[in-house]
Amino acid sequence: MVNPNSIDIVGQLVAEHQALIELLPPDEISLRISADAIFRKTLLLSAASYFEVRLTEAVTTVFLEVTDSDALVEFVRTKAVARRYHDWFDWDRRNANKFFGAFGSNFRSFMDERIQASDQLRESIRAFMEIGSIRNQLVHRDFASFPLEKTVSEIFELYQTALGFVDAFPDRLREYLNS
Repeated sequence: MVNPNSIDIVGQLVAEHQALIELLPPDEISLRISADAIFRKTLLLSAASYFEVRLTEAVTTVFLEVTDSDALVEFVRTKAVARRYHDWFDWDRRNANKFFGAFGSNFRSFMDERIQASDQLRESIRAFMEIGSIRNQLVHRDFASFPLEKTVSEIFELYQTALGFVDAFPDRLREYLNS
């Protein structure tokens, strides 16, 4: 499932989980099921949290690149970024239009064009939004009893696909700002 040559922090969690499961005796089926159920939730939260850190850092970094005012950067960091991430997206609609629109209608149109031109970008946004949507359900609908239907492999695949959007967003924002 995990390619050890390309492991990031979330991939490392998956590799460690695989190693843990392999240590459990094969006849401990209920223990394996329990460990897997807990890990699937942990993996999903880890992926969503990682994306939050990456995108909030990206927005702050790009803003810092276009202004030399520490005061403005700090204002953006404290009033638009810190503890605001989950307001950036409409997780129920599972699209990033609200996020893109927060940068203005011209940027949203710019991103619409990029998304229409790239199946890969469209799919990575879909995966990103699915992770965020499930994360919201998980934390707001009783974490312990929430029925997470996806397997570890499916969650990790969503994560890897969603990375395409998280990796591309800062460059698309810079491209727009430089156009």
